[in-house]
Amino acid sequence: QLQASGGGLVQPGGVLRLSCSASGLTFRSTTSMAWFRQAPGKEREFVSVIWRTRTFYADSVKGRFTISRDNNKNTVDLQMINLKPEDTALYYCAADNGLIMSSITEGTAYYYWGQGTLVTVSS
Repeated sequence: QLQASGGGLVQPGGVLRLSCSASGLTFRSTTSMAWFRQAPGKEREFVSVIWRTRTFYADSVKGRFTISRDNNKNTVDLQMINLKPEDTALYYCAADNGLIMSSITEGTAYYYWGQGTLVTVSS
């Protein structure tokens, strides 16, 4: 029900924009929309979330990544600038209705997941 796209190969310092679209799922203003990532050999980690009208970011991406949503189009985007090799990972979008704030960075709290899109940052 969630489809992530926009990944690719980019050089360090480059820019990518990921997009996540929903089918069969209507975003509401209270739907939490998030991005997580999993690098090879590592655990999945939180990247960013829109929770109600607020946005939150992992410390590692603050100032470089921007999350945004369009409820009319049922999409959530992740604009990434100044990419670093350590940003290389499979990026997943996730969604859930009714999350409380204390759980928004926990992947296990999300019911809907996309299939992932690969971001590779390398020269």
